[in-house]
Amino acid sequence: MFRSLRRALRTAATVLLLPMALGLTATTTASAAHAAEDTTATPAAAAAGAGYWHTRGRRILDAAGEPVRIAGINWFGFETTNLVVHGLWSRDYRSMIDQMRSLGYNTLRIPYSDDIFKSGATPLSIDFSEGKNTDLQGLSSLQVLDRIVAYAGQDGLKVILDRHRPDSAGQSALWYTSSVPESTWIADLKAMAARYKGQDTVIGIDLHNEPHDPACWGCGDQATDWRLAAERAGDAVLSVNPDLLIFVEGVQTVNGVSGWWGGNLMGAGQYPVRLDVANRLVYSAHDYATSVAQQSWFSDPSFPANMPGVWDKYWGYLFKQDIAPVWVGEFGTTLQSTTDQKWLAALVDYLRPTATYGGDSFQWTFWSWNPNSGDTGGILKDDWTSVDTVKDGYLASVKAPGFPPAGSGDDGGDDGGGTPATSCAATYTVTDDWGGGFNAQVTVKNTGTTALKSWRITWTWPGSQKITNIWNATYTQSGATVTATNAAHNGTVAAGGSTSFGFGGAPGGGTAPSVSCSGT
Repeated sequence: MFRSLRRALRTAATVLLLPMALGLTATTTASAAHAAEDTTATPAAAAAGAGYWHTRGRRILDAAGEPVRIAGINWFGFETTNLVVHGLWSRDYRSMIDQMRSLGYNTLRIPYSDDIFKSGATPLSIDFSEGKNTDLQGLSSLQVLDRIVAYAGQDGLKVILDRHRPDSAGQSALWYTSSVPESTWIADLKAMAARYKGQDTVIGIDLHNEPHDPACWGCGDQATDWRLAAERAGDAVLSVNPDLLIFVEGVQTVNGVSGWWGGNLMGAGQYPVRLDVANRLVYSAHDYATSVAQQSWFSDPSFPANMPGVWDKYWGYLFKQDIAPVWVGEFGTTLQSTTDQKWLAALVDYLRPTATYGGDSFQWTFWSWNPNSGDTGGILKDDWTSVDTVKDGYLASVKAPGFPPAGSGDDGGDDGGGTPATSCAATYTVTDDWGGGFNAQVTVKNTGTTALKSWRITWTWPGSQKITNIWNATYTQSGATVTATNAAHNGTVAAGGSTSFGFGGAPGGGTAPSVSCSGT
């Protein structure tokens, strides 16, 4: 019903989205005003996220018991016939992830289908020219996923793996089909859990995307009761990797009341999911606007004031009654209509935390990073580089701090937590500018308490600048985004010490961009 509209995904050759020319609404401007107070985290809160996570009531906590907040983005493609995230036909995967982090997204939801487990599953449409994606050449789809997970972890992003479809042909109502039985679904979930065991970048698995009619909740039919199937699959995953979170979406219809596919959790209060390992369950809802499909609440005379009551009814009550954490795993819109703009502003207000840090709050991942989602578009525009600043701006007030880079905080044990000992800062200085070109220097300083072994600097130019030559570092550039990493001789930087690299670029006349630094 709804998914048949939104999943008309287009390849690079056929991407043709409608242009967007939207201004921020007054509500959005007010939402953005909250961003400063929401992201002013205490030092302890900013370091939260180390190790594996668990739940307590409606909150998600890290290995040290600190509250965490998922504020992330969906990057799809592994579930399609490309068998890999989309956009690699235009950009290097690392520059994509760096850009996600620079925009303030701290978690990456990656949809996949069971096709990536098939022998010979090979990713398609990856550009290896001009130094892009060179370390992905010759890899299988699962091996490319390994690289993406590893780099996301280095950048301080967490990853949620989403079993989106049984195969790349399309979404299924139930978790199994005639060609992909339940036994295959569970075996592949266990294989995924085992593959990333010990890698706490992967915090959990979304068991199946958007169950819908005839899927039921609490009806007791083994063939259609999604709640019972989620228990079987969740326990199977935890038998392999008991540290993972298990994300369970809703269905479409409960007791004759219908909603979005995967968005109806009305039955979870009476019939909760019961897992063998305690404190690992997170409920997940999906919610969309009119660009995906019409719903009765959009034409209610009280709209958008009626929306909090709608969300409370379908899934919000689980959080508000302290039953379990709730993660809005997908929500999105083209923002082309006034109704959709009001819907997104209202949902952001609903999701906004009230606590000082915000760990006691709803969790979310926006749909999508990709611009080629037919009825929502994405955070990126059609060039796969430019940001839809209007859409991204709506989310400003509910973004959250990032997490410690993989390997710099807790190793997954019970004693983890705290600020990583290795950290760095960088300054960008234009040393010469003659209009047609310029020279610049970037100084990297170790602001931590132990020596850096390596460092990585990222920035995005506001104009069309390109690096023409570089010294004391290596780099990749995709569009306006540059990622520079240390050379072999200057990766090690003592605590309190610094190093630098320089480069030439063109054209000149641009302003110095802000830069970010990460080190291990």
